[in-house]
This record gives sequence, structure tokens and C-alpha cells, in this order.
Amino acid sequence: MLQKDGFFRRQRDDSFFRPATPVAPTPTPAPAPAANVAVKPTAEAKPDARGEAKLVVGPEIKIKGVEISDCDTLVVEGRIEATLDSRVLEITEHGVFQGTIAVDNAEIRGRFEGELTVRKQLVIHATGKCSGKIRYTRIKVEEGAQLTGEISMLDQAQASATVGRKAA
Repeated sequence: MLQKDGFFRRQRDDSFFRPATPVAPTPTPAPAPAANVAVKPTAEAKPDARGEAKLVVGPEIKIKGVEISDCDTLVVEGRIEATLDSRVLEITEHGVFQGTIAVDNAEIRGRFEGELTVRKQLVIHATGKCSGKIRYTRIKVEEGAQLTGEISMLDQAQASATVGRKAA
């Protein structure tokens, strides 16, 4: 009654796995040799040249208890509890950062709580809320922004000492 091949074994249909039309690779022509031309490598051609290291923490993402290093730009759209030493910090309107930060430039549209050291310029937009120990070299605060806590200006010696610590 039951056929062994039909019930227990399936016959393989190879037509599914084969391409409909055969594809032949196209040969690429070899470049013509240049006569007495020296090619100088550019800075862009260096294999060890590193592009900008950018980290974006998207909305609805929560990161807790980390140390972020070797990051050129951090964009916070979600929530982070961390320690950061970077060049640029951007906290978007719905972003939240809690922790300790040392950056060259910071742009805050969302919320920051903790210790913030900005070596160059701090910008707090109208939707931004900053609280904690805030130190900066230059600051721009838009109307409507909230800034509370211990706020002080870095002098040039402090700013360059903080930069030197990052490079070490």
C-alpha cells in the first residue's frame, strides 16, 4: 500500500536549486601598463588611517554601566548611564545621559545628569536640561533651557590639562 520512496523519502527536485539561465563571468580587461609613471600614495590610501568613530544610541535603546572610549562622536537618542571621554557629544531631544563626561564639544537638546566637562564649547538648546557638576570653556544657553547644579568655567590651563589627559 505505502510506497517506500513516496512516503518516507522525498525525491530531490534540483530545478529549484539551479539558476534559470546559466551566468557566465565577464572577464575584466587588465589595465594598460603606464610608462615611467610613479604612483605616490595619498593620505586617504593608508590602510591604517581611521575614519571618524561614531556611536549612535538609537531611540528605545538603554545602555547601563559602561565606559565608552575611542569614540569620536556619541549621539544619544535613547538612554545611557556611562562614563565617556570623547570629542563630540550630541544628546537629542528625547535622549538622556547620566554619568561622567569629558568632551571637546557638547550639544544638548535632551537631558544630562551627572558630571560634565566640556573643553571647548557647550551648547544647551531650548529643550535641553542639564544638572550636576558642569564645567566648560565656552557656553551657549538658549532661552528655555534648564541649567542647575555646580556650574563653573574652565580656565585655559584646566582645559589644556584635560585635553592632555585624554591623549595619554
